[in-house]
Amino acid sequence: MSVFKVASRYAKSLIDLAGEQGSLETIKADMDSFIAVLKSSTELQAVFANPIVPLDKKKNILDALFKDKINPNILAFFKIMINKGRGEIVYATAQEFIREYNEVKGIVKATVTSAAPLSEANLAAMKEVLAKETNAQVILINKVDQSLIGGFVVNIGDRQIDASIAGKLSKLERYLNQNN
Repeated sequence: MSVFKVASRYAKSLIDLAGEQGSLETIKADMDSFIAVLKSSTELQAVFANPIVPLDKKKNILDALFKDKINPNILAFFKIMINKGRGEIVYATAQEFIREYNEVKGIVKATVTSAAPLSEANLAAMKEVLAKETNAQVILINKVDQSLIGGFVVNIGDRQIDASIAGKLSKLERYLNQNN
């Protein structure tokens, strides 16, 4: 079974638990903190993923870093995962929790890549259009790629909208190559 499927199942269990306890928002905030710590330390991710590191040591590391800082249920949940030999997917499970939380709350992530940074007004307008298009709350991230020359590329879910000059030039080149 793929890491994604296993992490998704664990995350779904944690979402259900948080929902039953009425602590979904609290656990989501704690999960963001947990992810930030693991994301900033590839060494820590490697320790959890390494089957040679003793389970007790992994649980002690969790306690040292997160005890009294995140919801005790999250800590207990990750310790259970480690006891079951699933330490390698703790980080993936936390990320999957956020993805499932966003799905439950009707939140979608979108990335707009532009040749230059977009103004706050442009980002707000684009966010509004995307929210209407998807019927969801949109979290919009702006990335800059000067190779686009001008315009922008929006990625939302599995859809891509290419309104860049580089994209239009590429389409024109393909068209001209097909007709020669």
